Amino acid sequence: MIIGVPKEIKAEEYRVGLTPSGARELSIKGHTVLVEADAGARIGLNSESYEQAGATIVKTRDAIYAESELVVKVKEPQLEECQLLDPGQSIFTYLHLAACPEISSALIDAEVCGIAYETVTDTEGGLPLLAPMSEVAGRMSIQAAAHFLEITQGGSGVLLAGVPGVAPGKVLILGGGVVGRNAAQIAVGMGAEVVIIDRTAATMRSLEEYFGNRVTTLYSSRDEIEKQLANADVVIGAVLVPGASAPKLVTRDMLGLMRPGSVIVDVAVDQGGCFETSKPTTHDEPVYAVDGILHYCVANMPGAVPRTSTFALTSATLPFVIKLADAGIEESLRNDSNLRRGLNVYKGQVTHKAVAAALGREFVEPLQALT
Repeated sequence: MIIGVPKEIKAEEYRVGLTPSGARELSIKGHTVLVEADAGARIGLNSESYEQAGATIVKTRDAIYAESELVVKVKEPQLEECQLLDPGQSIFTYLHLAACPEISSALIDAEVCGIAYETVTDTEGGLPLLAPMSEVAGRMSIQAAAHFLEITQGGSGVLLAGVPGVAPGKVLILGGGVVGRNAAQIAVGMGAEVVIIDRTAATMRSLEEYFGNRVTTLYSSRDEIEKQLANADVVIGAVLVPGASAPKLVTRDMLGLMRPGSVIVDVAVDQGGCFETSKPTTHDEPVYAVDGILHYCVANMPGAVPRTSTFALTSATLPFVIKLADAGIEESLRNDSNLRRGLNVYKGQVTHKAVAAALGREFVEPLQALT
């Protein structure tokens, strides 16, 4: 199979969909790997390292798309990239289609096979290709929040760790999944007071077993969220519904409960965000204020640490890329139910139920579409 790895063009995005090590694994198996020139240059993966691994360096993005059977990326294709895709071509990347109706329509119209990292599952129902970036984003969320709490950044001037004689800052985390757990790990390490709100008893039990009395877990309700917002210095949005738009847990009116200069970090913004006032930002301009509350809503947070993120992501995605290449796209999807759950669009059809609901499109069962 011919596998193409283009350079990411989304603003401030330096991750790459395949490392030289991955290219070597595919080349050994007889596959052709095409890598756009300088695709990984900003993170120390130069074109020569890919060539030494058996890949072919291609000078233009257009040529990558024109020659590849399977395109492997990191972020959702931008509209100009969607125009380069041909019917029947396959793309394997984060898609986040529920929050991107324009890109969704472009991929549907292009009649491609779109497999989304974020909805591929494992045998236990987990999301193995989303987890590495959720771990990075969760840890970064506290780092970002601590920075923007500084008075010079527009924050309230609170030190999360506190000092002897002065109480630490309070971090409220909405959602106790992978993002929430990793955010809590860093916040606890800093010495902050940490509250995690979730709606699943098993999740809360697991968190308490892991953190002991270093965190407080509470069952999610509107009343509880409002109560906790009133004295939170930082609120982390870490709620995920696979493939669907994130639920809006905090309305604009609820911001009035928070102290001015407090910081919101919406890790779910690439799925529409779980705050009513969220809108995507970039690493160049990461924050904005609404009613005196700072919002950090960078849609590709792990892109700020692209070297770490690339190696974490590709170690998880490579086995799936190899499977798709070895057995063929359709055969792999038919035979692997976990991989098939990653199929979001196929030849003009929407094949993920949550994505179809979010976009107002007809849902077609993946196996039906594949036959």
